[in-house]
Parts: sequence; structure tokens; C-alpha cells
Amino acid sequence: MEMKGMNIAKKSITNRMFQESTESGGKVIVAVKQGNLLATPFHPELTIDSRWHSYFMKMSSTNNEIVSIASSSTLVVFQAYASQILTQAVVFREYIGANFENVRFSDVPINPHVEVHFILSFAIDYTTGTSPKPTNGKFNVFWDADNLGPSQVLSIKRQHKNVKVALSIGGDTVGSKPVNFTVVSVNSWVSNAVTSLTRVIKQYHLDGIDIDYEHFKVAPNIFSQCIGRVVTTLKKNRVISFASIAPYNDADVQRHYMALWKSYGRIFDYVNFQFYAYDKGTTIAQFLRYFDTQVANYNGGKVLVSFSTDSSGGLKPDNGFFTACEKLRSQRKLNGIFVWSADDSKASGFIYERQSQALLAKAK
Repeated sequence: MEMKGMNIAKKSITNRMFQESTESGGKVIVAVKQGNLLATPFHPELTIDSRWHSYFMKMSSTNNEIVSIASSSTLVVFQAYASQILTQAVVFREYIGANFENVRFSDVPINPHVEVHFILSFAIDYTTGTSPKPTNGKFNVFWDADNLGPSQVLSIKRQHKNVKVALSIGGDTVGSKPVNFTVVSVNSWVSNAVTSLTRVIKQYHLDGIDIDYEHFKVAPNIFSQCIGRVVTTLKKNRVISFASIAPYNDADVQRHYMALWKSYGRIFDYVNFQFYAYDKGTTIAQFLRYFDTQVANYNGGKVLVSFSTDSSGGLKPDNGFFTACEKLRSQRKLNGIFVWSADDSKASGFIYERQSQALLAKAK
């Protein structure tokens, strides 16, 4: 791990302080601990390095009490027991509301032993109406808000404590035309996006954000700056508690998302890789190779496997998807499953959602 130009090669932990050895052999104090308090001069919750989270979990499981972590500019209090934290090791996620099929949260089966995320699809920085146009970061709701409104979000979260709800921004099309990521200037887009997304997230009582742009009118570094700064701000302002990206195997898409990952990967909790964008007829062996490839591309990220219940490609549930998942589970690589989408699954009674959640419950 690199910190301000120093190569950190070795760690030593005592009851009072954490020390890192630098290349020259010098010692740098990076944290102090007293009782159930852990203080750092940086934000461990925004780093890819999982050692801090592992140590925090160890503290919780040893003491079975609330543990606090404080950084120099903000206090981050994790009010959870170790057993509660460990249940978040795997997650089931599903996109919902894009196709206006009158699907409700309550229609989808929810296994109480798995963390479940509904992802509202989509919020888009385009005008509403018959001829949508880019708004330079001013987001509007484009999902089925009649069935998936603020009161429905509150209701499902109150009924199921293991449920969280996020919104996805971008998407493929709006008004039958591509949703192009379009920016007038980085600063103006970021300002507009933070303001409008904060409003929507608070109005709908949401917990997180997913990034699903698939068409771009800007260079990868501009996309990276815009999205990275917005998500960083939303997390810093406690507007959201988690974030994800949803790339797929397309050269231009990968260029943009890998640029984002290189600069801001530490702030994203999940990689919703769209494995269903691979060719129809994907085999189990191919699927596993694709998974390893994307784990390498998004190094340090929690890459989730996925399938679709529409006519998209990839490895389908009735053609070996769950066999592949069992293989990954046996290798301790299965971080979670996401599905596109609840709208398409409604007609078949969500049979694969039940199967996915049952498998994940075993993987905890």
C-alpha cells in the first residue's frame, strides 16, 4: 500500500498504536487505539485496504460491543456487532422499475438471512417529457414511481431490516434514444448532480447509488472526475452508505469504468458486472474465466456475478449459472448475485430470485 509516496511494507500492532515501516526503516504512526476506540488520521472506510475493516471486526467479535473509529476530519461510528457485520459478506441485488411492469418491492421474495438491495432504475440527467434532453447533471426520476415511491421504500425497509434500496443513474436508453453521459463542465456537472441526487435520495429514503452509464460523449478521465467526485461527496455528506458501478464487456465502456476505478475504486463497495452482456450460450467454463478476468480488471473490488431474466445473453440460470456460483462459493469467491430485472421476473414468479438467495444464505 502506498501512502503519500511511502511504500508501506510491514505492519506492527500494539494495544496503543499502529505503526507502519517505511522503505527506509522508519516508523510512522497511522492509528491509535484505546479500549473500543480506534482513531486514524485518514478515512479507513474509503480505502481499498481491508486490513482496517478486518481488525475492526476482530475488535467487535472479541468485545461483543459497539466499536468506534474516528478519523482526523470526521467521526465514523460503526454501531454494529461483529455478527451483524459478517452477515453483509454476501449480497443479493436486483434492478427494479425500469420497464413499468407494475412490480412492487413486496412482490419479490426476500430471504431474511441475506442482505437484499433493490436498485431503482433509473435516475437520469435528462429532461422528462416526449423529447428528453441532457441537463448537465440535473437528475430526474425515470423509474415506476407510482409503484415504487417514497412510502413503498419506507414500508419495505421497515418490514425487512435486511433490505436496502438504492438508485441507479444512467442506463441504456431514454425515450428510445441512448443515454449519453454529457457534460458542459466538470464543476457544473458535479454541483448539479450532488444537489439533484441528494434531493431525490432523501425524498425516496434511499441508501445507496449505482453507476450504470453505457454511452459517453466525454473522455474517460472526465467521466472519472465527475462520477468520482459526486460519489465521494455523497458519502462524505452521509447521503449514501454504499455505491456500485455496473460496467460490461465493451471496449469503450471498460475504458471509462476502468479509468474511474483507477482513480476512485476505493469509494465503490460493489462491482455489478453485467455478465449477461456476454454472448448467448456462454458455458460454465467461459463464465468462470470471464469472472476471473473482471476480478483482475477491478482489482480489490467486490465483483458480483449476474444473470438476466430477459432475452439477454450470458450464462442463464437454467443452463448452469448456479453450478458456476457453487464453484465460486467453494473457492470463497462468491461475493453476491445481482439480477436484471424484477420487471422481467414477475411473469415467472421470481423463481430464480428465490434460488439465488437460498444459495447466498449458504455462502455466508
